[in-house]
This record gives sequence, C-alpha cells and structure tokens, in this order.
Amino acid sequence: MSRITVLTGGATAERDVALAGAAQVVQALRDRDHDVTVVDTVTGPMDAAQERRLLVPTVGATPPNISDLEQLTERECLPDVVRWPELREADLVFIVLHGRQGEGGLVQALLESGGIPYAGSGQLGSALAMDKDIAKRLLRDAGVPTPSWQMWPVGAATLTELGLPLVVKPSKAGSTVGLSVVRQPQELEVAVRTARAYDDEVLLEAFVPGREFTVGVLGEDALAVGEIIPSHEIFDYECKYTPGMTQEVFPADIPTALMEELQTLALRAHRALKLADFSRVDFRQGEDGRAYCLELNTLPGLTATSLLPQSAAAVGIPFPDLCERICSLALRRYEQRNKVRA
Repeated sequence: MSRITVLTGGATAERDVALAGAAQVVQALRDRDHDVTVVDTVTGPMDAAQERRLLVPTVGATPPNISDLEQLTERECLPDVVRWPELREADLVFIVLHGRQGEGGLVQALLESGGIPYAGSGQLGSALAMDKDIAKRLLRDAGVPTPSWQMWPVGAATLTELGLPLVVKPSKAGSTVGLSVVRQPQELEVAVRTARAYDDEVLLEAFVPGREFTVGVLGEDALAVGEIIPSHEIFDYECKYTPGMTQEVFPADIPTALMEELQTLALRAHRALKLADFSRVDFRQGEDGRAYCLELNTLPGLTATSLLPQSAAAVGIPFPDLCERICSLALRRYEQRNKVRA
C-alpha cells in the first residue's frame, strides 16, 4: 500500500474533464488498498463531502465559459502546492490535470522543486508536448510525419500553401478547446479570435481528411491502436465527452502493417519529446495513405469515455491495473534516480 495524492481540478477549460478522470482514478487506487488523498489546485485538499460533490465521473458537452475560468484562476493556489502536507508526505502524486497549467510543465516544475515524486512526464517533456509548434518541429526531426503548419499571423501565401479547409487551434491547449475548421478565408478571423481566448499563440494546420487513430503508450510499450469515428467531422469536445457521439473501435480493424506502423510512430514520438510512464498519441491517415501525428497527450483523459483506458483494456489491462502500473513505473523511476544520486 502506498500513500498517493491525486492532484486534480485546475483552472482551465478542461477542469470538468480532470475531475471526471480523478473520480475514476481515486476509486481504482482505493480499490487496490492505497491510502488516497485528493487535492484540487483551486480549492485545496478535499474532504469526503467535497469529493462527493466535485468528483463526478461525467463531463458536460461544453467546456466551462471564460468568465467562470477567470474566477477559478483568481482562486488557484499553485504556488502553495509544494507546501501542502498532503503532497509532501505522499509516496507519489498522481496528476489528473489538463490544459496548460497541468500538462504544460508548471505543476511538474513545482513538484520537482519540492522533491515530490509524481507520475508521468517531467517538466521538459510536458512543456515540449504542450507547445504544439515545438512538438511538431521535434516530431518532424524524429521522422514522425505531422501535418504542415504555421503560426499566426500569416500572409495570403501561407494560406495558399496550407490550403482549405484549415484547422485553427490554440498552440497550448487540449481537448480540442478553441479549435475550429476554417473552410472559407473570411472565417479565419473569427477562428483565430476563438483560439486566442484560450492561448496567446495560435497554430494553423493543414486539415488531413481520412481515418483517425490513437495509440496508448505505457512505459516502453505501445498499447492497442484504436480508431475514432466521431459524429462530427472532427473529434471535438462534444464528441469526446458525450456518450454515444463517437464510435471508438479497439483494436482498430486495420491491416497488421498499418497497426505496427502506428505503434512504431507512437513510441518514436513519445521518446522524441522525452515523455515518461504513459501518454497517448493521435494520428490521421491521409488520402496518400501516410499516418500523420496530430499531437501527443502527456496526461491523457481518464474518464469513462477516454481513449487511453480503452487502448489498455484492448491488450488485457483493465483500468485499475492501468492506474497501478502507472504508479509502479513512476515509483521505480524515482528509486533508480535516487540510486544514481546516492
């Protein structure tokens, strides 16, 4: 039995996603007899009543509005994280956060500064994966195909080069929050404004039509390849978190050669961005037959409809085992680090 603190909540558009995932992680770890405490980066340590109120295992069809996020941001107490005994006295912190603060390296840097062990990728890998521009540069250099892109602002020549339709999204956000598909040049300004509500940098990416796939990574192993078939043209927030709006097929019904290619590329991408313990890598297969990496998720969703748990289950790893293995990988990594330092 270990003392594990689940760090969740956050003041991002993906707060509800984080709390829904935490509800499942907490239950799974307690079922394995771990001593589990829950801490919200906004409200602090949770008591039993707060857990019942906040840890709801479902997510609404739309993210929180901007005004609510601004109020949450004012209350967030991230600098105090390393001073809370719930974290300092834990054997391990299990981070269930999404968005820039949780996935972008800030929380990881704070925990490292306090010498607090945590599961998942470190400060550097988290920051690299969160910044889509930098991540795509590293993927390209590692031989992982990724759709062509440019950072806003761009000129008319760039729009011609990328073509239409065009994906416009915040450079440092997840869950497709703030993402738009632009079909006409006159739609671009509104799409950029939507993205900038969530980030100061906006990425314009060539739209890749075709089948969408995802691959979970656990330790040094690629898990099952899944195919995502959303009701909408893209796998947007509503399709991700509304049951029945997306068909998710695990394992994907694809040729063995394509499956192995996706798994190889997923591991290559995971290593190129210096990730640890677990991740999820998303792809689209273009009309040219090539697999293009869309992005990497260093803290992939752990809700009832999330893809990493399905990817694991398809290779015989049920959700409680997945959480247990993530903890074991992290604890083993810290033990090895301490031996090197000794």
